[in-house]
Amino acid sequence: MGAIRDYAWDLPYARVTFEVSSASDKGLVRRVNEDSLVAVPPLFLVADGMGGHAFGDRASQETARVLGSLLPGDEPARASAILDAVAEANRAVKAISEDEFAGTTLAGVALVQADAGQACHWMAFNIGDSRIYSWDGVVLRQVSVDHSAVQELVDEGVITAAEAAVHPDRNVITRAIGIDGELEPDVWLLPAGGTQTFVICSDGLTKELDDRAIEAVLSSVAADLSPADRLVAAALASGGADNVTVVVVESTVSLSGSAEGSSADKLPAHLEETLPRP
Repeated sequence: MGAIRDYAWDLPYARVTFEVSSASDKGLVRRVNEDSLVAVPPLFLVADGMGGHAFGDRASQETARVLGSLLPGDEPARASAILDAVAEANRAVKAISEDEFAGTTLAGVALVQADAGQACHWMAFNIGDSRIYSWDGVVLRQVSVDHSAVQELVDEGVITAAEAAVHPDRNVITRAIGIDGELEPDVWLLPAGGTQTFVICSDGLTKELDDRAIEAVLSSVAADLSPADRLVAAALASGGADNVTVVVVESTVSLSGSAEGSSADKLPAHLEETLPRP
């Protein structure tokens, strides 16, 4: 079982600490684990490969490799670097799938800043139906919006969220890395400050556990299991029909006095400081 890993940054304007756990399992039905993850500051992501064991695992691994290699590990990233890395991953996966289908979802968060000394933000980004949640110790909130056929039906009011969970087309996604030549992820910038926790997961978790069940697991305590381990174990106990991967990151940003009130007006103009839609 994976232990919680601690990281600490002493930046000119703030001290940032991270408590990170991650876990991945092929499940009780699948022969191969096609999920991949990155869980080292400032980047935390999950990629869920598609296209069969010969290509789905390569697609997710290549996506994790590209994003992980293009980002620094000891300071906040630039938002533009994240977008460039997603575009590069899309090209890399598309090259894999010239003869056979290969694709992957992508969901993650990265600590970013516009310039040295500027306030940090959490940049949440997703493509497909892997998810990003925020957790405040009481309530779990979905940050990302699924790119799926059933989510579109929910948005149109045709079916309810409960009906979507058992709909025959619940596995059909409408956007993925490696499918189209041009691809843009959904992106949200969330102010970083105080203590914040994010849960990033493949649909192997959310198909087995609804949000209330995930809350219950996160609220539980097990001395020998990290939060990510507990969530994966619960998904397996509920059936484990798919690969399941979870990254949990708790961060605390303590601003120095000189950084209080610093602005984020130098963030890229096309990225709004906003919360995602409900």
